[in-house]
Amino acid sequence: MQKIIKFLSVAILLITTYSLNASSGKKVFETYCWGCHHQTAVAFGPPFEEIASKRNRDEIRAMISDPALVSQSFGYRRNAMPPFQLSEENLTAITNYILSYKPSLKSIVDINSTSKSSITSNITKDK
Repeated sequence: MQKIIKFLSVAILLITTYSLNASSGKKVFETYCWGCHHQTAVAFGPPFEEIASKRNRDEIRAMISDPALVSQSFGYRRNAMPPFQLSEENLTAITNYILSYKPSLKSIVDINSTSKSSITSNITKDK
């Protein structure tokens, strides 16, 4: 019984921490990122879905802190993103918020299945 209570306590703590981090990440987004980025659509900068699917946690954190250096290391010729000097808490919050838009494996499989069936039906129609 004590193990169950301990397990539930830890689970509730983790869920609460994640929820608070997500809401604070949204606040950081609204304060610093919203002018150039959108969560799922292309704006001036790439959407968070695209960033999360292409970059890991360390790359995202570095890009926020020193975008010119990271852009150069990625081989980009130019960079329009300004550097942000965020607290560790805000940097972690926005990084987690961005990564929360990473497509799940299930949605990728669903997209691939849909694409394959569309291709198959179009090939059949062409015959």
